[in-house]
Amino acid sequence: RLQEFVTVLVRDPRTQKEDSWHSYIDYEIFIHTNSMCFTRKTSCVRRRFREFVWLRQRLQSNAVLIQLPELPSKTPFFNVNNPHHVDLRRQGLQEFLEKILQNALLLSDSRLHLFLQTQLSPEDMEACVCGQTKYSVADAIHKFASLNRRFPIEDEERKKEKNDADSDSESSSSGLGQSDDSVSRGCKASSASEES
Repeated sequence: RLQEFVTVLVRDPRTQKEDSWHSYIDYEIFIHTNSMCFTRKTSCVRRRFREFVWLRQRLQSNAVLIQLPELPSKTPFFNVNNPHHVDLRRQGLQEFLEKILQNALLLSDSRLHLFLQTQLSPEDMEACVCGQTKYSVADAIHKFASLNRRFPIEDEERKKEKNDADSDSESSSSGLGQSDDSVSRGCKASSASEES
């Protein structure tokens, strides 16, 4: 029997503007796994720090007896423009997810899967898990994958890139504009044959 594995990478921090005064950083979460627990074997989403905070609170309230790993501390001096701060937080978020994904009980929490494999907001994840949505957890994950949804900011970047230079795209077939099978740049969605 094959050894099960879950690889999680937290990478590609990007500054997102909320309004003219506030900006925040979000991170790409890339999952590659052969674990039976996962609906999709490869996925890519973007999440911000406050969503990690929400996830940890929800997991803790469901698994009272488990001591959950800590998130990187929410420092008042965190500076979105300081690459060192951003990278330390990125590493902390990755370690947090790595530890959580080693725990079978936490792996059975649907919120974790929605967090890692859809772009639903915390409110929508909660509603889905509580059965208040027309879609199930699996539906949400499949729908996200089949949408091949890109982020509006990425679409703008793609347009800019296309205008700047078509030649230096990351993959040999530049998936600019046309829908290819990547969920987000650099992330290949798993093919249907990979899913049983």
